[in-house]
Amino acid sequence: MSRNCFPATELNFKAEILDSGQVALVDFWAPWCGPCRMLAPVIDELAGDYAGRAIVATLNVDENPKIASRYGIRSIPSLLLFKNGQHVDQMVGAMPKNTIATRLDECIASF
Repeated sequence: MSRNCFPATELNFKAEILDSGQVALVDFWAPWCGPCRMLAPVIDELAGDYAGRAIVATLNVDENPKIASRYGIRSIPSLLLFKNGQHVDQMVGAMPKNTIATRLDECIASF
């Protein structure tokens, strides 16, 4: 989906997101979702902007339904923020980059 983000899956979610010891932003998306495709370049830019400060990942809900179900994902795109392995914030819909960055900055500042 993008070059700077890594694809989170049911196999790596715990190790790469929950047990990472970092703030993580996870974009829950699907290839058939128009707003998800619009948001993809923004997520990729954020991954580059926050490299070394936060993890930015994408999770295809069609391929990883257990994770999507665990976090109650009913609408996509959904962006979830994790800190210390805990889900701490959620944004639903195609948001502007500055809105996502502000929430990510707040999460990092309180880490």
